[in-house]
Amino acid sequence: MAGKIQLLVSAVNQDAAALAEQMNICTDAVIVNQCDRYGYEEIMLRGHRIQVFSMAERGVGLSRNTALLHADAQICVFSDEDIVLQPDYAEQVGRAYDALPDADMILFNVQVAPARRTYWNEDIHRINYRNYGRYPAYSITARQKALRRANVYYSLLFGGGARYSNGEDSLFLKDCLKAGLRIYSHTVCIGEEKERESTWFSGYHEKFFRDRGVLYHYLYGRLALPLSFRFLWVHRQEMCREIPLKQAYRWMKDGVKEARA
Repeated sequence: MAGKIQLLVSAVNQDAAALAEQMNICTDAVIVNQCDRYGYEEIMLRGHRIQVFSMAERGVGLSRNTALLHADAQICVFSDEDIVLQPDYAEQVGRAYDALPDADMILFNVQVAPARRTYWNEDIHRINYRNYGRYPAYSITARQKALRRANVYYSLLFGGGARYSNGEDSLFLKDCLKAGLRIYSHTVCIGEEKERESTWFSGYHEKFFRDRGVLYHYLYGRLALPLSFRFLWVHRQEMCREIPLKQAYRWMKDGVKEARA
């Protein structure tokens, strides 16, 4: 059997008890609530223990690392405050790990609005360096011992509340692959995202492109510049309506240079 399953939730300014009900949490959980105070409390919900750590510091990477530090179950399921979980998510996750005994991590489907969708698993397959970049944190589950053995954590440079806008999920998966962890995609849908205003995206402007350049340096190294141009070319109809492609590329190049300095 896969073993005990625990949800790891990153939240901001939430009432923990109300959030646990809203998310339909049906397993043990660790909620890290970024707010204006420090504290700890425990909540019992449907017979499960929910640990709530309140902290004043900001940064989604910091909150996920804090949750992972306190995880004590065999299987960790990363999640966000705007995810509503399927009632049988624990059983579905457990069955998937039983069916894939060599998997260190499994990435599951979560239903989101079409405009925000970056992936949808149509089959079960290995994740590698060619296809890891599309997956958000709320799709990620992992064997806790595998993460501890690999000594991988979320970047503190990227994501909501950090210096650079986003990309912490891709960096995390890249580090997991580099550490030799076996990662699979899975077709099961474990939840649904409730639409809300983005915590990091405010438009295609200078900061967006510079931050993406910094991210591409960390993701792709020497290939950062050609892949930056490819990224802009593929998405030019959406991202370069107001900002000329050449200007967007200059800003991405500036970000790459900043990261290399």
